[in-house]
Amino acid sequence: MRWRGVPLDVLLAVSGVGLDLLTTWHAGDTAYLPAEMNIPMALLAGLPMGLVRRWPVPVTLYLAVLLFVTDQLESFTSNTAQILICVAIGVAGYRSGWRATLLAAVPAILATAFNMADPGIALNSNMWMYSVLLPVFPAMLGAYLRGSAERLEERDVTPDALLAAGGVAITVLSTWTSWHSGPQPVWVVGLLAVVGGLSLGVARRLPGLVFLLQGVLLVSADTYLNVAVNTCVILTLIAIGVFAMRVSSWAWMTVAYAAGCLLTAIAVVADGTDVTPFRVGVLMTLVATPIAIGRYLGARQSAAAAERLRAEESAKAALAQVRADQLAERERIARDVHDIVAHHVGAMVLRASAARYTAPDGPVADALSDIRETGHQVLQDLRDLLDLLRDPDKQPDLLANPADVVRESAERMAAAGLVVDLDLDPATDHAPLIARASAARIVQEGLTNVLKHAGPGTRVRVAVTPSREGLNVEIQNGRPPTAIERLPSSGRGLAGMRERVRAVGGTLSAGPDGEGGWLLAASLPARLTPGSAA
Repeated sequence: MRWRGVPLDVLLAVSGVGLDLLTTWHAGDTAYLPAEMNIPMALLAGLPMGLVRRWPVPVTLYLAVLLFVTDQLESFTSNTAQILICVAIGVAGYRSGWRATLLAAVPAILATAFNMADPGIALNSNMWMYSVLLPVFPAMLGAYLRGSAERLEERDVTPDALLAAGGVAITVLSTWTSWHSGPQPVWVVGLLAVVGGLSLGVARRLPGLVFLLQGVLLVSADTYLNVAVNTCVILTLIAIGVFAMRVSSWAWMTVAYAAGCLLTAIAVVADGTDVTPFRVGVLMTLVATPIAIGRYLGARQSAAAAERLRAEESAKAALAQVRADQLAERERIARDVHDIVAHHVGAMVLRASAARYTAPDGPVADALSDIRETGHQVLQDLRDLLDLLRDPDKQPDLLANPADVVRESAERMAAAGLVVDLDLDPATDHAPLIARASAARIVQEGLTNVLKHAGPGTRVRVAVTPSREGLNVEIQNGRPPTAIERLPSSGRGLAGMRERVRAVGGTLSAGPDGEGGWLLAASLPARLTPGSAA
């Protein structure tokens, strides 16, 4: 992952070196540097661009120092340094905060001022204005792009990078041989060429601004550097196509088409050019072509976005239907379970109640009363479960304190014949509710298993104690006093306890204790572990 951007860094470094070699290939010896130093100077100027994405502020400071030094040495590399420093400070504005960008902008402004001031020329107000605006503009553009980077629905920057790379390649490769033919300094022409190409990288986000910038560059080239006019026409047509793709208003499209025809006419129509209807038609068709392509691509993108939206809505509708079907099935199952179990338990409660009134006082009457009360509690729990199945979002009510549930279970099993020794530490009341509720259910099931498999008269020790991790539950029974007839069992009691403990991220062990008895031990954490479900 950390090496994902290395090819782009290498490309930036190579581009920086190549740009300097293009601007200094014709340069010979200077007063301070021989011509053989052109390649080392190109490496000094271009290679740091490979680090500009990671450390834009240090690279900007380095280029500011390099610009000052090369200007004093009268090296042609100062032209390259002036171009690259604008690129670096734009990256700083995009990737860094405003304080860091300001720290980089001040040296860049000073170095630009010294580079623009020739010997014997004072730094007047106009000179300072250009010196300030030249680094500040790319910094502000980078900061603006950082804030508006999410305006596009698609976040992939690959099309932007391809547009910027293609624009720079077109402008530099087609105009670099004529950078010295105009009255402007080489670095000014080179900087405009690079900026004009790079601006295509933000055309999808700022289509109107880029189209306006390309129009200004086209008019400037037609006035001051006629050999670059064809290149500017190509960039303007690309900007019109991107504008048509991003802007769906036909009113603005008409304005852009008229402006494109006017700009193209300014570029291709000279003083002695014969204007004929055929040539006018060709020019209008030339401008209409990128608009048609842009509108086609824009329509394709809109259709794809609408299709994605429909797919998302269909997926949501299907999910809602599945959930509704699940709720209906849950309700049907709950209703069937309620009808079956409630019928048999209700009959059991009625028979126990009738037998209670006819039975004399004593253990039999107590057992019948316990059966009746337990049956009533089962029916109530069953109704609560039915409500929960009908409405999964409803939170189940805790009908009793977990500690009271543990004590009641111990008393009930003692009434059924077990000899229960309960050790319930009061400090367990400070444990989380989910841990205490799980411990109570484990004690209930564990005591029930002892009664089923060991029988009445068996001595049982129940301990619920706090630990550093949460709660510890131990249920240990001794050897059965006599041979017993085992009660019916589904065999799911121990498996159910394991599932309950695993759901809260705890552990459970069960097995013979080595003395003829059985030991059940559970450890419940104070907090749910990641991925567990209570």
